[in-house]
Amino acid sequence: MKPVDLPKLPLIAKPFILSLFLSLSFLAFLSLQTPRHTLIKPTTNSSTNSSTDLKIRPGYSSYDSYIQRQLNKTLNPKLRQIWTTRDWNRKVKVFSQFFDSLKQRKLLFNGSKALCIGARVGQEVAALKQVGVNDSVGIDLVPYPPLVLKGDFHHQPFDDETFDFEFSNVFDHALYPQKFVGEIERTLKHGGICVLHVAVSRRADKYSANDLYSIKPLIELFKQSEVVKVRSIDGFGLDTEVVFRKNKNQNL
Repeated sequence: MKPVDLPKLPLIAKPFILSLFLSLSFLAFLSLQTPRHTLIKPTTNSSTNSSTDLKIRPGYSSYDSYIQRQLNKTLNPKLRQIWTTRDWNRKVKVFSQFFDSLKQRKLLFNGSKALCIGARVGQEVAALKQVGVNDSVGIDLVPYPPLVLKGDFHHQPFDDETFDFEFSNVFDHALYPQKFVGEIERTLKHGGICVLHVAVSRRADKYSANDLYSIKPLIELFKQSEVVKVRSIDGFGLDTEVVFRKNKNQNL
């Protein structure tokens, strides 16, 4: 069979084809020599705690974006309607039972000056008053007078050693757990009691900023306090109660 003759390229096209071939060859060579870089997004406060049992959730580009995320829940009109109506009596009743148990164990007294951290609309504050702890107040990003004042739990708006008792069930919402605990120990009086309700056997909700897989890293965060009691509870999706007492000797 006679071979087919290919048309000859015009003379002027030959330099162009040669140049294109050399350029492509050079680019291919560079692609083999250039190291590949993976874009790693920095995670906020990734060094808060070295333990793998306390993990900060990634995705916050700034503290403002974190605050806005929390406000999305706090200001949700449907949730606030539920918190102040359908949920109110039920939650006040359960919180009252928790606080009454603490009173029976001599960890909370009628004369205690008490703070509820991340109190939303103040059900836990109302519960404290119901069991006789009248000098009680809450803080949250959005105030709910007269039970809840405006305040960021990373920067409590109170003087040192103000409270005898502090309670919170929002540890999982802390972007900076060290600051969260540090502010508790700063505003708690020596010998004062802190009670935290946390989840360790299940993943926290979608608005949480951290996940806790054991109480060990939580205990390690408290530098001026000792553990008094750890027990299992059933508290609105939270399963563990940890009670701390701030050291009476300020030099410890």
